[in-house]
Amino acid sequence: MFTSPSARPLPQTLPLQISDQIAGSIVAGSYASGSRLREVELALFFNVSRATIREALRLLEQRGLVRILPQRGAHVTQLSAKELDELFEVRASLLATGSRLAADRCTDEHAKMLRAQLEKLRESVGDLDAYTRASNGMVDTLVRMSGNEVLASYINDFAQRIGRYVRLSLASEARRKRSLATWARVVQAVVHGDGEAAALHHRTLALNNRSAALEELRNQLAGGAVPAVPIPRVS
Repeated sequence: MFTSPSARPLPQTLPLQISDQIAGSIVAGSYASGSRLREVELALFFNVSRATIREALRLLEQRGLVRILPQRGAHVTQLSAKELDELFEVRASLLATGSRLAADRCTDEHAKMLRAQLEKLRESVGDLDAYTRASNGMVDTLVRMSGNEVLASYINDFAQRIGRYVRLSLASEARRKRSLATWARVVQAVVHGDGEAAALHHRTLALNNRSAALEELRNQLAGGAVPAVPIPRVS
């Protein structure tokens, strides 16, 4: 008798595991926009074949984080105001839907989880990395609460591609404090079962993040370029 795929998650392939690690480094800023990702160095670092690295890079290209050019290899994609605008617009709609569904299904246990996540946000507001992780955790909790696997899949697919822009939107502590205040309104609406208010506040949060990220990106570009972040040696 066959087991349902949803009941038994398939193990990640090696290229997928490697692509996730590289994607995390790109999102965190360890690789600057336009940086070349060299197959030989990555193969040595991960102790795998170049064929495995090529497959990992192709997966990253599908996510929009890497561009592979003939005779020039793989490069981290450039940050783009157009991409930023489009990604946040779609993500705002997805997250609004997720919060509305979560509000419809919220139990006392869910409410307890959300309040705990909100406290993590509050405690980490002074640290960009910690706040970003806590914010992602809040999104994951709401998505699970929604009970909609298709929606969860779309949001997860967006997570890495939009990750660099989310970090831009939360670059300052003042911006993180505004984000926290809006998250508090989202949580309040969800735990009170007010789906429409939850959707409105979460869409507002996403679009405010878009505006903040766009402002930060324009400031960086006006300074000459998106600042290069040293690429760690992998050989």
